[in-house]
Amino acid sequence: MPLFIKMKKLAIPVLIAAVLVLSCKEKEEVVLQYYTTPHPYETVQVTMPPVGNEVRNVILMIGDGMGLEQVSCAWVLNHGKLNLDSFPYIGLSRTWCTSGLITDSGAGGTALAAGVKTALDHVGTASDNSDLPSFFVKARELGKKTGVAVTCHFADATPCDFCCHNEYRYNQEDLIADYVSCGVDYLAGGGVDWFTTKRTDGRNIITEMDAADYQVALTEEDLMAAELPVIGILSPDNLPIAAERGDLYRHMVARGLDILSRESGEKGFVMMLEGSCIDDWLHGNDIGKAMEEILDFDRTIGDVLQWAAADGHTLVVVTADHATGCLTLQDGNLEKGEIGVHFANESHNGIAVPVYAWGPGSDAFTGIRENDEWGRLIASFIK
Repeated sequence: MPLFIKMKKLAIPVLIAAVLVLSCKEKEEVVLQYYTTPHPYETVQVTMPPVGNEVRNVILMIGDGMGLEQVSCAWVLNHGKLNLDSFPYIGLSRTWCTSGLITDSGAGGTALAAGVKTALDHVGTASDNSDLPSFFVKARELGKKTGVAVTCHFADATPCDFCCHNEYRYNQEDLIADYVSCGVDYLAGGGVDWFTTKRTDGRNIITEMDAADYQVALTEEDLMAAELPVIGILSPDNLPIAAERGDLYRHMVARGLDILSRESGEKGFVMMLEGSCIDDWLHGNDIGKAMEEILDFDRTIGDVLQWAAADGHTLVVVTADHATGCLTLQDGNLEKGEIGVHFANESHNGIAVPVYAWGPGSDAFTGIRENDEWGRLIASFIK
């Protein structure tokens, strides 16, 4: 018998035996991270104004990296209740970008800000590198005031999506310099070092912001006392983590709502509020820090809803630019507020993210749409 036939006959039983061994091998145990928050809270009770009311103000809140799986974990941690539960209209956003299925905060945020899909790492620019105006430009042309409040430093992708233009999100010196002429009335976040000591060109952008008639606030107290236009840069880099900063971010948002509404009058205002550092800790697979960021973001959502309910003419939209960490909720206890989770990677994924809407006009925010379609829908209520 030819040698190759003998080898073939021998290979078949060997292969079958190998398959049987592998199939009978005990699966590796998945190690779960367990977490219970020390900071449960009561959610707000609000009555939503009629959806047919005139929309004067539009507030977009972005939980960076906050997919449905992350929201589900936070819901368990807070014993089955979130302020997000108050939103009556929910849709889904597909987040792919023009250069691939898996987006980043540059392309994902730009799609929401400008209503146009773009390539990975682009901020405020199209795939051909041309500038894309965010819906803040439309708001200003209509005489509305504009504002941004984030928990990250100002060189991070999402605030730059709304205020700056660059084909590469890590050209951070150029992006920071764009804030001088961005025209946004209220800016609050972190990153003093990005304006000064981290620069290699010798420019001091804080000095340039002051020369452009911005009041520069470097403490919370200064921000609370400042008038428009103002930039509050309240930390060297990102804001302190949620467990350490107390109500700082909530105060930043509340000050923005107060001063923008007062200065805009009946013309109204537009804001982008970001729970930026949710994404950072998901990248690090640190479930505790990520969840505390989401819970602080949800408490801030509750503050915004209370303000909007009293106003009666404010559309509030909450979504994410993408989800991060391939997180799965695999164990836990609702009564104890405990979760057991597993991360499959340290990056983004392509799963659609939820879109929540509340207030006048919110009934339009249902169904499954591309992220740029959601951006154009939000912009359509700025009028």
